Amino acid sequence: MKSSAQDSLPLAVRRSLGKLGADIATARRKRNLTVEMMAERVGAAKTTYLKVEKGAPTVSMGIYAMALFVLGFGDAIGDIVDPRRDDVGLLLDADRLPKRVRPKKAATAL
Repeated sequence: MKSSAQDSLPLAVRRSLGKLGADIATARRKRNLTVEMMAERVGAAKTTYLKVEKGAPTVSMGIYAMALFVLGFGDAIGDIVDPRRDDVGLLLDADRLPKRVRPKKAATAL
């Protein structure tokens, strides 16, 4: 049974999740870890972990995060939306800069 979450996802998101799952599977195999070993270390059922490797959108972000942590990629999660790498956000900040700066008028003392 397919979930409505999967049906409503844009194609680009589905592809990204699929690639993430495939990359996690590749990293697991490079480390000579079995699916059972990963599931145990992640703290999930084997069937849930297999969904991670397929890029299923119904698996919680915590399970994906734990899988990345077990494989040694724990820091990568915190850098996904790092403001220093947000090109659109940086451009928007630049657009908001004033064209010119004027000194503020001094308050008159009584």
